[in-house]
Amino acid sequence: MFRFNILDMSAFLKAVNECSGTVNMIQENGYKRNINKEWGVQSTLKESFRENHNSLNLTLSIPDSKDYLRIVNCLIS
Repeated sequence: MFRFNILDMSAFLKAVNECSGTVNMIQENGYKRNINKEWGVQSTLKESFRENHNSLNLTLSIPDSKDYLRIVNCLIS
């Protein structure tokens, strides 16, 4: 489980949607919610991103190491 600060939502969601496995967002109540190719959830994330002045903190759990590296590379680029 890792905490990320998203500054480029488009690039982040592109990387998420390229993942082969689940990309779980940890919600405030502790529940996991897959955001990979979940367009409704992604729409909500985009809205939260705009409301937070183009920044969003997310806690993610990414079981597949290749998917994890894909997302980390996207976020540090």
